[in-house]
Amino acid sequence: MTRSGSHRHVREPSLVDATVPLVVLVALIGGSLALFGLAALDGPVQVALVLCAMLAALVVLKNGHHWDEVQAASQRALTSVTSALFILLAVGALIGAWNLSGTIPTLVYYGIQALSPTWYYAATALICGIVAMSIGSSWTTAGTIGVGLVGIALMLGLSPGITAGAVISGAYLGDKLSPLSETTVLASQLVGVDVYEHIKRQAWTSVPAFGLALVLFGLIGLFWGPAPTDDADTASELDALGDLYWITPLNLLPLVLLAVLSIRKAPASLALMASALFAGILAAFTQHDVVHAFVADPGLDPVRTGIQAVWQALATGFSMDSGIADVDRLLSRGGMDSMLPTLWLIIGAVTFGTLLEEFGLINRLIGPMVRAAKGTGRLFAAVFATAFGLNVVAGDQYIALVLPAKVFRAEFARRDLAATNLSRLTADSGTVTSPLVPWNSCGAFMSAALGVSTLLYLPFCFFNLASPLLSVAYGFTGFRIERTRPASADA
Repeated sequence: MTRSGSHRHVREPSLVDATVPLVVLVALIGGSLALFGLAALDGPVQVALVLCAMLAALVVLKNGHHWDEVQAASQRALTSVTSALFILLAVGALIGAWNLSGTIPTLVYYGIQALSPTWYYAATALICGIVAMSIGSSWTTAGTIGVGLVGIALMLGLSPGITAGAVISGAYLGDKLSPLSETTVLASQLVGVDVYEHIKRQAWTSVPAFGLALVLFGLIGLFWGPAPTDDADTASELDALGDLYWITPLNLLPLVLLAVLSIRKAPASLALMASALFAGILAAFTQHDVVHAFVADPGLDPVRTGIQAVWQALATGFSMDSGIADVDRLLSRGGMDSMLPTLWLIIGAVTFGTLLEEFGLINRLIGPMVRAAKGTGRLFAAVFATAFGLNVVAGDQYIALVLPAKVFRAEFARRDLAATNLSRLTADSGTVTSPLVPWNSCGAFMSAALGVSTLLYLPFCFFNLASPLLSVAYGFTGFRIERTRPASADA
């Protein structure tokens, strides 16, 4: 095999070629976590991913490929996440603008009075599930309603980690069962299944997994409850929000605008930015004192003050110094610049994953797994291991969704397994597990948007943990496994 226009010989990757970058990845990420703890995600893990991408490039060059091929693959990697990067920047801007306009404080103010701490975690998962199913986006749900729910949890003395797990559980349930979700449509299209038939099959694992999650969240709230808090402290925090902001349903108009744009299938980044800009303009009329205190420049006229406040909230976020720690922690967030470490993380992870995929290193590892999966249960386990492994090493849910569907589609057909089995399994294994990996684009987004480390919320993403396990269990038991013809005796 030679490259067009040259006499350079291109070799197929060996098992060692495929294994070494992954071993180095595990060693560097494990070392960064050991040395820096949770702070590793603020830079050390990003460095590890960039170094691993360079190592993968060296392996590719060693096998006879040219640098321009590596460069082109890296450019395709960045192109594949362009939409995600703009969504991240827009969410950062949205959080800053919604704090300026009083949208998040109003959600918190009303939410504290409406939601019982005992059932808070279960209610959070249910609310996010309904919202995500309506708009078809786990990211938009977590970056908007989810942010407010985590803020309410902090004010009530509840665990932000458990709350984030509930937000993500609900967001991904809705994402999986919504015909508006791009990952749901993609999973069905990859294997040639009607999207509504795919959603019906998704319900076979998603509904029981979410039911289990609700039970667990309910038990946690019922028996372990919130951390002890003084009702007077909560009342003082509510009073502080009422003193700082004009609390009115008008502050929720940016949320209404975002919901309308999302339902009308406007591009997510445009819908988020439109809501952020609208919130900034609204703040100039409804939160006059907040805007002036934020800019803190009495020499500016009202128009310039409003423009500067909005611009600053979009760029570097909103900040508040009320003297009440919980209130300040809730409000002092956002801005596009708060998402820059997350962008760095995604760029490194996706570049590394794309090099492994495009130059055959991943396929070199997957081939033996397919051949070793003799029974249906083992085949299902191999799909799960491949999808989840790709979420870890490739850092992108789309790679984890697309590649297993491509690799295993022929094998499922050969074994007379209906394509609906594969579409459900890839979604359960690839989409749902993506927010559980800190350097995956979804894990990085959820952590940045909710302000909770991935490693803190991971144990409480009950839906995301149960859904793939149920899907694999179905493969071993034969429950809800559809076939194109009766199973053979050795299946």
